[in-house]
Amino acid sequence: MREYFCGWYFKCQSSNQALAIIPAIHKSKDHRSCSIQLITNDGVFNICFPYDKFCKQKKNFNIDIENNRFSSDGIELCLNTPDCTAVGSLKFGEFSPIKYDIMGPFRYVPFMECRHTVVSMRHTVTGEITINGKDYCFDNDLGYIEGDRGYSFPKEYAWTQCFFENGSLMLSVASIPIGSFFFTGVIGVIVIDKKEYRLATYLGAKVRKIEGGEIIIAQRDMSLSVKLIKKQALPLFAPESGTMSRTIHESICCNAAYCFKIGDNTLLSFETSEASFEYEY
Repeated sequence: MREYFCGWYFKCQSSNQALAIIPAIHKSKDHRSCSIQLITNDGVFNICFPYDKFCKQKKNFNIDIENNRFSSDGIELCLNTPDCTAVGSLKFGEFSPIKYDIMGPFRYVPFMECRHTVVSMRHTVTGEITINGKDYCFDNDLGYIEGDRGYSFPKEYAWTQCFFENGSLMLSVASIPIGSFFFTGVIGVIVIDKKEYRLATYLGAKVRKIEGGEIIIAQRDMSLSVKLIKKQALPLFAPESGTMSRTIHESICCNAAYCFKIGDNTLLSFETSEASFEYEY
């Protein structure tokens, strides 16, 4: 049995709450299962299911795990374990996809450790999820969806996602193995007033700095700097050789600063307390 994982990251954010929900399947040489992880400002919950409880439609974006559904319309949750009770539903507005596959030509490279997908950079979220008695309420608030598939997360990587007044951004920097060689890969998208700017290794993006929570990317006359100022990291399960045996740490809502320039023109420069960040360096 081939080692494999596939998961989707649904982030929902209001002015005072953040919630991420991750449905996933994973299989190693001797074990198969699926799971749903919940990430809040206060904690992380991981609920495991038998592999055969997972169902995904090939033509439509529609994922079912037992009585829980994830689709382009929204999310329906019905979880009840000794550690976690989560019930409710969320409705999504129209997705904002990117212009083309975030992997670019790397989508054709076989046997890659991890492949990334951006489903929606920004959409509305309305509804309520109650987790262990606490209500997470969204009223025309913000959502973001991405996905990963492969067999392991990169050994070293950084990822961040953030909304701002007129758009959103995501950036991922990772150590990428190709055979016996490694290189630092970059994929990132900044959407400002519905205009897309993309930073990627296949477009010439270079990492100028990764140190102390700070990342600087340069691509021709464009530059993006990202700095993790104060993390609020919680442990999260991540795939390693097809099993969810690795522990990473995510701050779903933390302090970070962003600056995006084209030449001498600064298009973005702000600090926020509502950034999502993983920094595994």
